[in-house]
Parts: sequence; C-alpha cells; structure tokens
Amino acid sequence: MVASKKQKKAMESINSRLALVMKSGKYTLGIKSTLKTLRCGKAKLVILASNTPPLRKSEIEYYAMLAKTGVHHYTGNNTDLGTACGKYFRVGCLSITDPGDSDIIRSLPGQEAAQA
Repeated sequence: MVASKKQKKAMESINSRLALVMKSGKYTLGIKSTLKTLRCGKAKLVILASNTPPLRKSEIEYYAMLAKTGVHHYTGNNTDLGTACGKYFRVGCLSITDPGDSDIIRSLPGQEAAQA
C-alpha cells in the first residue's frame, strides 16, 4: 500500500510538470515527429506510453541513446498520456524540445545517469 501511494504521488508530479511543459514549453507529439527531433538532436527528453509497441519503443530508445537524450517510460497507457498532455486524443510518444518553466528534465528519475 505504501508503494502504490508513492507511485501515485510520482505520477501526479510528472503530470503536473507535463502540464507546465504543455503551457510554457515546446514539444512534439507522435512517433514520426519524435524520431525527427531525435535525428536533428533537438529533443531534450522523450516520454513513451506503457503500451507503445516493443519494436517502436526499442527504435526510439536506440535513437535516444545515439542522441544522448533521456527516455522516460510513462506508467500509464497512451490514453492517460494524452490526458496528461491536456489533449482529447491518445499520445503514444512525445518529445520535449524546450521545457519552458518546468524542471521536468532535471527531476525525472533515472535522468542523472543519462546526463552524466
């Protein structure tokens, strides 16, 4: 029960930071545009939904590794990720090019290892 409460709090913090990025930052939604930003080297962080197909997930992780960009695996599915972005459609993948006022790039777990 304690672990689920901690996970829910982490999910809420990610959702609030993501909402701040949607309001003040720059981002691209979708697999194709995420791959474009990774190839150009503009992406700062990539967020993947939990039900992204494994082949697409590994392709994006490979591109992100080459671009030295962090990847965050969102715990919800693509419907939840779309809702967290404030959209009325499903979002399987998004890349953040400019975080704006949000500290989402520094604060997500696992990012310290990616930037070191």
